[in-house]
Parts: sequence; structure tokens; C-alpha cells
Amino acid sequence: MPTPNRGVRETELIEKAHRYLPGGSLGNLAGDLILAEGRGSHVTDVSGNEYVDYLLGSGPMITGHAHPDVVEAVRNQLESGSTFFANNEPAILLAEEISLAMPCVDKVRFSSTGTEATMYAMRAARAFRKRDKILKFEGGFHGMNDYALQSMMPSDPPAFPQAKSDGGGIPKAVSETMLIAPFNDLDTAVSIIEANHNDLAGVIVEPFQRLLAPVPGFLEGLREVTTRFEIPLIFDEVVTSFRFAYGGAQEFYGVVPDLCSLGKAVAGGFPLTAVGGREEIMAHFDATAVDPEEWTPQIGTLSGNPIASAAGLATVEILKRPGTYERMHKIGGRVKQALQDAVGRAEIPAKVVGNGVLFDVYFTEHDIVDYRSTLLADKAKLGQFNQLLRERGVLKGDSKFYLSTEHDEADVERTIAAIDSAVDELSG
Repeated sequence: MPTPNRGVRETELIEKAHRYLPGGSLGNLAGDLILAEGRGSHVTDVSGNEYVDYLLGSGPMITGHAHPDVVEAVRNQLESGSTFFANNEPAILLAEEISLAMPCVDKVRFSSTGTEATMYAMRAARAFRKRDKILKFEGGFHGMNDYALQSMMPSDPPAFPQAKSDGGGIPKAVSETMLIAPFNDLDTAVSIIEANHNDLAGVIVEPFQRLLAPVPGFLEGLREVTTRFEIPLIFDEVVTSFRFAYGGAQEFYGVVPDLCSLGKAVAGGFPLTAVGGREEIMAHFDATAVDPEEWTPQIGTLSGNPIASAAGLATVEILKRPGTYERMHKIGGRVKQALQDAVGRAEIPAKVVGNGVLFDVYFTEHDIVDYRSTLLADKAKLGQFNQLLRERGVLKGDSKFYLSTEHDEADVERTIAAIDSAVDELSG
């Protein structure tokens, strides 16, 4: 299967990227691909090669690229102004929609990135509990703030509950404020919480950690122990909100936290995220509602930007249409099953994990249940598989197939053919 053609312009842009960008990229996907256009479930690179897109901008494009309803909403708002640094109607209406959708949300504060949303969620929990420490789960991704970059991707994980910084430039003192537990190990998590409950301000968890579904009883157990000690439970739903179900993972798994961070799907591809939760915790963002030393200032030039909010309102209206989530899970489930069948036929040791709207393959014979089990997988083989798919016109990120409302049966058939061909070459 030939590699997609790379034209002169794309080659020139790649050279410029390496000249002006660290590592030749924006820090996200590797810089050897330069995309020019997206329409529905497809993207096209600068050289004119078209791909079925399961990257979806790392998830935000849940209604596909350039959805006509979203484009119209953005165009209408753009003609009325780009940003105001003040209350505006689209932001207020989107806050209402989020509050109605997410079981835990009484009030909403907007931000621009998932990094901010998770940081403010943890800060609000600290203000509410008057404690400093936060427990997170090893391998959990909560953005790029200093607290999130504790044991997110350690190559040599320390013993629990010790935290380990994942990058340069992070003060050592940050690690002292974080406790780490293994995902899907309720007994260990509960024992850490019980031993440290007097010092804990909150517990933050991805209810679906990267690609790992919670084992039965895990989220329920976290809810029980945090309730028992009156510790705020934070669901990081930047990925899962408005994706697994309209009410996010809270609705999907039937477990309601005290706070949540929201992003990606909620803004239709524009830079808007949010933290939301119970009235008494969210009150710490209101200087008139709490004592001055308990107030949590939160100021952002583009927080609640009207263009992003208008895009979000249009997106959630699309997602509310009857049958939307059933269809996405069904379409994605077919691709997920085809991937499992293909590696099974080829007798390649592999585990396909996730669910219909978000999944991927780990090349390993071991069960994938937590971060440390993911370290046993063959990352080089996954990278090779991703490249083989790209050569066959299917684009995904380093990990994860994201599904959109716009993927259809033709995309499924093309993707399954690409998977079968890629796996055959991988096993040859």
C-alpha cells in the first residue's frame, strides 16, 4: 500500500515547522502531517490526501468538522462581536444547558482549556475543605498544570501513594501536595483515603481513565468513601462529558461527583472548558459569598467567549437529537469489534479496550486494567499500526479512536478494510 503523496508545499511547511517550532510540532500530534481542511468525518492534508478522521482534534469535533449548524451559529455571533470580557447571552445559555445536563452541576465557571478547568476544580476543593492535598490516580490525565503532571506517565513509578513529577520546571513541593492511587484498585485507593482523610482536600479521577473503563463498583466505592469523610469527589469529564451520554460519565455510570471539569465536546471545536459542581463549593468563585481568604479568583480573558459559547450551544442541540448516542455507540462498536476480530485472526497478542465512542488497541497479552498494565504493551507496534492505517486513509492519534455523529456506514466499511489490511501487514 503506497504512502500518501506528499507535495512540495507540505514538504516546505514541514521544514518551516522544524525551523520555528520546538520539535517541529505544536506539541500535539507529530509534525509530519499538516492538515488543511475538515468536512464531517473526513480531513484532508495540504497535499490533498483525504482521511477518515478518528483523531477529531483530539475529541472536540464530536459533531464532525464544519458542521453546518455550528458554522452558522459561529458566523452569526462573529458578526455581532468576537469577545467582550463580560457576561453575554450565549455563555449564560450554555451554562444553563450544562447545569441541566450534568447531574452534579448547580453552577458553572468557564475557562479556555482542560488544564485550567482541572486546576480550578482542585483549587475550589482546597478552598472548600481548607486542606492542601489532592489524591489522583496513576496514569490519569488532567491537563498540563503542575498538579496534573504528577504520576501521569511515570516510566519508573514509585510506591503508592508517592507522587512523581512528569516533567521539568515543576517545583518539587508540588509532589508533596499530591497522593497517588492505582486506578481500578478500590481497596488500595480506599486505604490511602482513610489514612489521609484529615489532609485531603479532594479526590480527582477520570471516570473513564484514558481508555480504561472502571471495573464494577470502583466509582461507587470512591463515592462512598469520599462521602463518608466529606471529601469532594471530582470527575474530570473533559473527555467524557457530552460524549458517553448527554449527561456525561455521571449519567453513563450512574455515579454523581461533587465537582466536574468539562471540555472538548462541549464547545464544538472552540477553546472553551468549564468547571461545575455543587452550589456550596462553586460559591468559592464568588467573592461576595465567602470570606476573603476563602475566595478563589478566576479571571480569563476569553472565559465564556461568545463565539465558543455559540458553537457549544449549537453542538449540544445536535447531540440532543433522538438516537444520537445510540447511533454513535453502534457505529463505533462495529469498528471496535472489527479491530478485535482482525488481531484475533492474525493471532497477534492484543487487547482492544474502551467502548463504542472511544477505544483503541494495546499490543500485549496482558489484561489492561490500570496504568502499570499499559506499560507492558508494545508501543512501537502501535505506532507502526497507526502509520499503516494512515497509509490506508484512516487517521487516528497516538492512542484512541474518537467517534463523531458524522461517521457513517461508508466510513465503517473503509475503516474495517484498512484495519484488516494493516493487521495483515503487521503480522507478515
